[in-house]
Amino acid sequence: MTGLIVKLFIKDPSDTKSPRGREAYGILAGAVGICMNVILCGVKFMIGVFSGSIAIQADAVNNLSDAGSSVITLIGFKAAGRPADKEHPFGHARLEYISALIVAFLILVVGFELGKESVRKIIDPTTVEFSPVTIAVLVVSILAKLWMSFFTSEIGRRIDSKTMKAATADSISDMISTAAILLSAVIGYFTGRSIDGWMGAAVAAFVLYSGVKVLKDTVSPLMGEAPSSKLVNEISEKLLSYDGINGIHDLVIHSYGPGRIIATVHAEVASTADLLEIHETVDRAEREIGENLGLLLTVHLDPFKTDDETTAAARSLVQSILREIDPGFTFHDFRMKPDEHHTDMIFDLVVPYGSKRDYVVSVKNRIKDKIRECDPDIRCVITVDMGGGE
Repeated sequence: MTGLIVKLFIKDPSDTKSPRGREAYGILAGAVGICMNVILCGVKFMIGVFSGSIAIQADAVNNLSDAGSSVITLIGFKAAGRPADKEHPFGHARLEYISALIVAFLILVVGFELGKESVRKIIDPTTVEFSPVTIAVLVVSILAKLWMSFFTSEIGRRIDSKTMKAATADSISDMISTAAILLSAVIGYFTGRSIDGWMGAAVAAFVLYSGVKVLKDTVSPLMGEAPSSKLVNEISEKLLSYDGINGIHDLVIHSYGPGRIIATVHAEVASTADLLEIHETVDRAEREIGENLGLLLTVHLDPFKTDDETTAAARSLVQSILREIDPGFTFHDFRMKPDEHHTDMIFDLVVPYGSKRDYVVSVKNRIKDKIRECDPDIRCVITVDMGGGE
């Protein structure tokens, strides 16, 4: 069903990484969400009014808020697809996060209001008239929300969208809350006991939970969350597959929104390599990896000696020392600089995230002590790099 809708309304379904492709998918998901939730809201609200069920009315209002969320999502994707301009040289893709943030606040407001009304219903309960028609409507609503969760999940998977993933979670919470109301209807129908207010409170709790989750998932990328290990590994593996690139370090990934990722990395190459040849290799790597992963990649060359036995032995010594002290630490930019009095051993020590300052200082001093024991004429010049091990 999802594939058929995509083929009918999106010109190029395979385009899932470009701003234009993401915009098309986002607008489609928003439009489907609006239609589905408006229909559910209208039907539920009428059933809720006729039966006197605050829980069903609450669920109807929740569907209305979902429709509003879909409107904001649609507008957000449309705005996020705007091209870069003078004021925003990296585009407007982060507007997708802003739209999701607005949706989160709307969900929280709705959840709070529904919670207040449910508490009033618990304190002052009234008789609710459920019927087989009411139960049938709730079953249809559950099935509709189940389909919506599959639909937004598939769209989110195709374009790797946090907004769509949040919409999926919202549909699942709606499905669970409606199931709770259905349970209330069944219990009331067969036992005559009214637990409508309590089920309304459960609906409100699910709405609030959904809002908090969307808020958390949206704030994180706006603050600058760490890139996925999958993306880091893909960039690393692809770069190391090119002849002449012997190692990489200082990989930094900046996200300016979905589809707007900029990465920089230092590539270690032999100092004896042909400059024009290795430059051509790096240019090709930047272009091919960038196109394949949908990002802008910049590679900085770091030449190092591969035919110097003294340097190679010194690198091996540092590696063995780090394995002994703490394998979580790594190093890069290693070089030896001799003069008439001593030899400087210069390198960057990469420290895992979360390491305490005192511990880092201790590791640094232990490295210096062990190297001094091996060769008193070597002086360590260590720069601490809080690179998290990348």
